[in-house]
Amino acid sequence: MQEIDLAECTLRDANSQLQGEDVTGAWVIRNPRGRHALAVGLTAPVDVLVDGQAGYYAAGMNQRANVTINGNAGPGVAENMMSGRVHVSGNASMAAGATGHGGLLVIDGDAGARCGISMKGIDIVVRGSVGHMSAFMAQSGTLVVCGEAGEALGDSLYEAKLFVRGDVKSLGADCEEKEMTPQDLAHLQSLLDRAGITEYPADSFRLYGSARRLYHFHVDNAAAY
Repeated sequence: MQEIDLAECTLRDANSQLQGEDVTGAWVIRNPRGRHALAVGLTAPVDVLVDGQAGYYAAGMNQRANVTINGNAGPGVAENMMSGRVHVSGNASMAAGATGHGGLLVIDGDAGARCGISMKGIDIVVRGSVGHMSAFMAQSGTLVVCGEAGEALGDSLYEAKLFVRGDVKSLGADCEEKEMTPQDLAHLQSLLDRAGITEYPADSFRLYGSARRLYHFHVDNAAAY
């Protein structure tokens, strides 16, 4: 395993090493100390361990890399993620996985407000709870919440699927509970397996999705806007 010690080099130098065209293997970033924009823009299939707390936008724009944050992550972790896997062993602040196009984000703790905002294909699995306005304007992909969800879950939702095991404080505009199909159960079980979650059976979750009333304005639906 190759080491990068942020007590001895700059953040720019650290990210440059990981973004190199020929980078391979496994890396560990020591002494992150809550730095922002750690391990961003990675395009190679490397394994990166951030050994400590991460600040804003850690592992943003990830492609193909497997990034583990051994601690908490600040706002915007895995923002605009394209592929690969990002794993936060602690809690994540607001906007985790925002605008993500693909890949898997796993959060072992809780996630703050607007988790999965405007997600466009990413899969997000949260072992704890999520804050208000999570999956706001989510277009595609999946959000799995093993705990509870805050106010206005799935507000202005498009075609993303939201699985929640605990209580939902309230649903946002155009979000409604859906009947779970065998295909939905299989998809959920696959995500739980990939996230290493074995304590919760898939059939203990509820599914939420778009009522599809807000796709086009209609005067009869004006009260829902």
